[in-house]
Amino acid sequence: MTNLPRAGRRTPAGPRPRTLVNPNALRTRRGRAVYAVTLLTVVVTFTFVFVFPLYWMVTGAMKTPDELARTPPSPLPGGLDLTAYREAWHQLDLGLYLRNTFVYALGAWLFTLAVDVTAAYALSRLRPLLGGAVLGLMLATLMIPPMVILLPAYLTVKDLPPLGVSLLNTPWAIWLPAAANAFNIFLLKRFFDSIPTELLHAAQVDGASPARVLWSVVLPVSRPIVGVVSIFTVVNVWRDFAWPLLVLPDSERRTVSTAIASLAVQVPQNVLIASLVVASLPTVVVFFVFQRHIMAGLTAGGLKG
Repeated sequence: MTNLPRAGRRTPAGPRPRTLVNPNALRTRRGRAVYAVTLLTVVVTFTFVFVFPLYWMVTGAMKTPDELARTPPSPLPGGLDLTAYREAWHQLDLGLYLRNTFVYALGAWLFTLAVDVTAAYALSRLRPLLGGAVLGLMLATLMIPPMVILLPAYLTVKDLPPLGVSLLNTPWAIWLPAAANAFNIFLLKRFFDSIPTELLHAAQVDGASPARVLWSVVLPVSRPIVGVVSIFTVVNVWRDFAWPLLVLPDSERRTVSTAIASLAVQVPQNVLIASLVVASLPTVVVFFVFQRHIMAGLTAGGLKG
């Protein structure tokens, strides 16, 4: 017979969760006030730390060279002067280099989706022979510092085996290395693993081929993680400096980051800062617009069903 707790006897409660702030203290007026002040201080401090460099860069382009050289520096410009932005656009020919960078980023995005999505789908659903070993070798490349493989990658692009052609000063030197990204394949595979198997089997029963399943079933439900991979690819190509500097020596084919670095000694400091603002504006806008999609895509692969 089951022993029931007697009336008046308290049943043992489970262990209370230990938190940094005592829940009982938050029920008091003083505890809520201290918590609100602490939270506000932390949020404002971290926001200031991350936003202040952007503010300093935008306002620095509005200052004169004398104001930039002043000690201590003034937090506000003397006036709303956008002359440095116009000079940066014309003197550094930012239109050409922004167009070049856009072409490189667009091609890298297309090749990344074509290569990484199909590779992740094959490793997740088609289960090829030695697929686990292939995935392990891909992930092992993430342990290698990028500067270590910079020289072998350059030699490969300079004399592409087995064709023996040079890809220097061509968009292929940016597109092909961008598509070979083990981190993107890992993110996509994790998400593909979380897709219900019954959904894929239903498509296969209807006669859909693996390519049809990928295009009509997997990709429509994988838009969050595909968006994350797309954002990462575009931002990485846009901000990259060392690799375009090596493989695009022609001045007419440079990216915006390498062009600004090569022409920095020829323009005043406020014009240089203005060019940096213009070059970084697309990536900042992309982040603020799609930041929710980034977090949704990174966490979606951890949920089943």
